[in-house]
Amino acid sequence: MTSKILAVDTATENCSVALKIGNDTIVRCEMAPREHTVKILPMVDSVLAEAGVTLRELDALAFGRGPGSFTGVRIGIGIAQGLAFGADIPMVGISTMAAMAQQAYRRNQSTQVLSAIDARMNEIYFGGYQRLDNGDWETVHAEAVLPPEMLAAQLSENAAISAENAWAIAGTGWPAYPDLASQLHLSVTESGVLYPESEDMLILAHHALLRGEVVDAEHASPVYLRDTVAWKKLPGRE
Repeated sequence: MTSKILAVDTATENCSVALKIGNDTIVRCEMAPREHTVKILPMVDSVLAEAGVTLRELDALAFGRGPGSFTGVRIGIGIAQGLAFGADIPMVGISTMAAMAQQAYRRNQSTQVLSAIDARMNEIYFGGYQRLDNGDWETVHAEAVLPPEMLAAQLSENAAISAENAWAIAGTGWPAYPDLASQLHLSVTESGVLYPESEDMLILAHHALLRGEVVDAEHASPVYLRDTVAWKKLPGRE
């Protein structure tokens, strides 16, 4: 099955778009912490124009569903919904942390990855992933938001994350808490991955398509992990 998939992500400081058609991948990626709304649509237009295709010719539109910045996740899903609805194509939500695991594999051939994003408020978003033989990824530690000092205890209770194996670490959570990795009693290696990129969402979206895990635009939803806190921080909310 050859899929034509567009992926967009604005969940973190990084803003990225990628288009997969056959064996060709076209990528636009730029660090733009406060310019996502300005950058993302021109990026989409650019990759479509380079490929010579329209949105209606695509099989799906993948989007970074989070976790990440509350505002960034909302921007990404809102723009993706508008594009998918207008073109009448299905959507696929992709974990930003699973995308970082795939990026670690793309860069370093890492097959076991611990992803952590700095969630502010003395917390991290965390998830553990293991690559399968078919190129998809299995979640071996459920995605969660937690204080970094609680991570070692959680991992010690997870038999799937063994100290006998080497684990690559990815995401902004590790440099935000420089002593965190050494507290885990695991063999860890640096992956060089800090932010998710849409290019790495394409392979995950491909496997999701094969499993039929698509939704109509009006049913696409984000994953905040800490949505109740973010909601309370909005003006006028208790």
